[in-house]
Amino acid sequence: MPFSRSSGILLHPTSLPSRFGIGDLGPEAFSFVDFLAESGQRLWQVLPLGPTGYGDSPYMCFSAMAGNPLLISLETLRDKGLLDDDDLNALPPYPNLVEYGRVIFEKFPLLKKAWRNFRDHGSNSQKIAFEQFCEANAHWLEDFALFMALKEHYHGKPWVKWNLSLIKRKRDTLKKAREKYATLMSFQRFLQFEFHQQIATLRTYANQRNISIIGDLPIYVAHDSAEVWAKPQFFDINKDNGIPFTVAGVPPDYFSATGQLWGNPIYNWEELQKDNFEWWIQRFIVLLGYVDAIRIDHFRGFEAYWRVKYGEETAINGEWVCAPGEALFKRLYERFGYLPIIAEDLGVITPEVEQLRDDFNLPGMKILQFAFSGEDDNPYLPPNYTENCVVYTGTHDNDTTRGWFASLTDIEQERVLEYLKIDDAENIHWDMASLAFSSVAKIAILPMQDILGLPSTARMNTPSKKDSNWVWRYQRELLTDEVREKLLALTIKSGRAGQS
Repeated sequence: MPFSRSSGILLHPTSLPSRFGIGDLGPEAFSFVDFLAESGQRLWQVLPLGPTGYGDSPYMCFSAMAGNPLLISLETLRDKGLLDDDDLNALPPYPNLVEYGRVIFEKFPLLKKAWRNFRDHGSNSQKIAFEQFCEANAHWLEDFALFMALKEHYHGKPWVKWNLSLIKRKRDTLKKAREKYATLMSFQRFLQFEFHQQIATLRTYANQRNISIIGDLPIYVAHDSAEVWAKPQFFDINKDNGIPFTVAGVPPDYFSATGQLWGNPIYNWEELQKDNFEWWIQRFIVLLGYVDAIRIDHFRGFEAYWRVKYGEETAINGEWVCAPGEALFKRLYERFGYLPIIAEDLGVITPEVEQLRDDFNLPGMKILQFAFSGEDDNPYLPPNYTENCVVYTGTHDNDTTRGWFASLTDIEQERVLEYLKIDDAENIHWDMASLAFSSVAKIAILPMQDILGLPSTARMNTPSKKDSNWVWRYQRELLTDEVREKLLALTIKSGRAGQS
């Protein structure tokens, strides 16, 4: 990693405060960067930034390349003259939790108004920048724009339920569709242009304050996505109807007794390798245009992946299949020279997975909530860390530290308290944070919920649970001077403080 000993916070932009129903890339994001800098942090880790689909999961997006238009700041659009105060003031109050359906229903008309104003009244310099963006990103943007335009025409139906000639991507049919839906495609291009501009501005501001942004790259893409529709040769799907032959998941593990059946189509690795992994290279190029470093989700899938026949109800009846991870990472390093990558190496990890991670000197992840099984050789206990790792109290898939501790048995709680050398759990979130920060791990990351000491109701995601995920947002008043000063003191004490 390109970092010295440092620390940071895990917080997805949707969890930022906002009066518009969802966190975004506007003023509150810049205020959060200020908080990071003032508390000695040097890293801001986010979840995948793509356009979310059914279920609102950032790990199941309509594109592996595009940005989420719900993160576009209406205030920034107003400041650019594309909206006015009356547009923003007309929106009703929102609850603190994200209501995605309502946000989409009420935000998209304003995004369309901003696009019309840009189209009709944008300056020459704005138009030139837009054209340059579209040209530079045409390799993914044109397919995505048409995909989203067609989804709007088909009222959100997945692409496997479109006209058969569109499913098969007949050349004449695609040509007619581009002509028929040219206006809708233009709107989609504008959304991506604006997302790119806003996140680039935020990233520049963060970098100026010595903050690096860590993005998240899911290993798989959603079946209902522009990439699977536009590049079916790279996926294990039936080319005649678009239905997958096999789908991804993981076998039974800590999170689920029946495994996790994600439903993403499996890659056709042979075809990807024939193309010299160019599709993967483009994924990295696009994401590195938004962030400074990348956490690769489900890294173990590059060594071997869990394959389940399409139609299975759980992930139990699957099989491990080898993947060409070594060849892929060699190609990536040939192309980029160096990649700032964190390997999410949780779950069923074999010596072969560890070898792939270590061959490319990638830091893995350590989760403190997994550390207290009672065995001294538990790999998640800090004495067993190497320097080249990233330690977390928990991830977006874990309960909050307070919620986790409350769920433990009496014996398990006693074990944690004894290890931490504390008498009670009143400040368990800070005690666990101190354990993470004092470890030899080069990087320590805390979920925002643990900075604020929140209970299970603030949990971001419960794997295999179908609703009430991804909705948490923090309230501005919780980020007090006391919290800032306490985090700064801990960061300085552990030798992780950056300079603003």
